[in-house]
Amino acid sequence: MRVSFVVLVILCTLLIGISPDTTASAITPTAKEEYTGTVIGVGGSMGGVSRPFTLTIEDRTSASETSRAIATLAEGGQDALLKELQGKKLGRFSLGGQVGRDLNFVNETRTADGGRRITILFERWMNLFEVRSGARSEDYPFTYIELKLDASGKGEGTFITAARIRFKKNEVEVENFGIYPARLAGVELRN
Repeated sequence: MRVSFVVLVILCTLLIGISPDTTASAITPTAKEEYTGTVIGVGGSMGGVSRPFTLTIEDRTSASETSRAIATLAEGGQDALLKELQGKKLGRFSLGGQVGRDLNFVNETRTADGGRRITILFERWMNLFEVRSGARSEDYPFTYIELKLDASGKGEGTFITAARIRFKKNEVEVENFGIYPARLAGVELRN
């Protein structure tokens, strides 16, 4: 059974970086940041499994690039968005000591309490079976991460390993292929 999981709100949220729990502005720090934590699987093949992760952010997506990405999604769908984001290297995400994947989209906003919300997209890992057999999971080409961090860089988040992204009724919608998204726990800024 497939359950839709809506995680982003109104188009303006992504464009301007303002949501119900955020105040002002999208931010674009230039310093490299490295986060570590644990991915805790809630259901599906990752259910009950926990693995360490490392997230390195070297750059952010600019406001103009964000606007262009949303326009691409609205006009051409997620395949056009994937094509536009491929090749961008804004950092790296790795699970359990693996080499990891390049981050293709990183949006960061400040929250009312002085913390940050970081939204990340990247092309997900696909195994040979999926590609060869044309499995339904191929329709979920992104991995989606949302981190909520306090002022000291500690926090938690959501990790959707296989996500479909749509633009519906002036909203960006993220749908999880699995039943539940995994949790990111014990997230800490390391540098």
